[in-house]
Amino acid sequence: MILLWRHFVKSHFFELAAGLLALLMVVLVAAPAFARAPHANSSQAASSAAADYCVASGGEVETRVPYFNTNDDPRNWLRLTGSRKFCQFTQKHDGSRIHVELSTLYSTKPSLAALAYYAKVPLQQGCTGNPASCYCSQLGGTDLFGGINFNGGGWVLKGAIDESLEACIFPDMSSIDSWGLAYHQADIIRGKNLKKVLRFADPYAAKGK
Repeated sequence: MILLWRHFVKSHFFELAAGLLALLMVVLVAAPAFARAPHANSSQAASSAAADYCVASGGEVETRVPYFNTNDDPRNWLRLTGSRKFCQFTQKHDGSRIHVELSTLYSTKPSLAALAYYAKVPLQQGCTGNPASCYCSQLGGTDLFGGINFNGGGWVLKGAIDESLEACIFPDMSSIDSWGLAYHQADIIRGKNLKKVLRFADPYAAKGK
């Protein structure tokens, strides 16, 4: 029986090899598609749910793109790659605004931006120039484009009131605008009290902070 099996394998070796190779090709081609599809669908669903939550909470969804050199003539602005979605909240009685990145708003898990908002770390001494940008740096985030220079940059939505947004972005990519964070540490609410809309609850509230 063993000899017969060996003879069968030998005589049909190339047919078997060709069949296995064809099967392998099908698996390799199909696997990435199967791997990508659920992730893409879930990401789109999450983004849509976050946008719906923003609107339901009284905000407005904005898609902003990064530009460098915004302190120069708009004709000289340099469009950078990518885009981010923000939820803008506007306070009716004074028109003030705060922007929070959409996934930061919607996440039920902690993010550095949400923790920075809740913690209200006092603004330290030594800031010159833009205090909101400096405060963002003190918190461990950044809203600077190209390092410290006079070219400027921001997350742009042309025609908006805040056309070039100073978004304080943290290493985990969570983000709240720099002025919103800076004013909040001084007990001034701009746009909306994010404690009422961030899905990740204030962890300091139970500690009496």
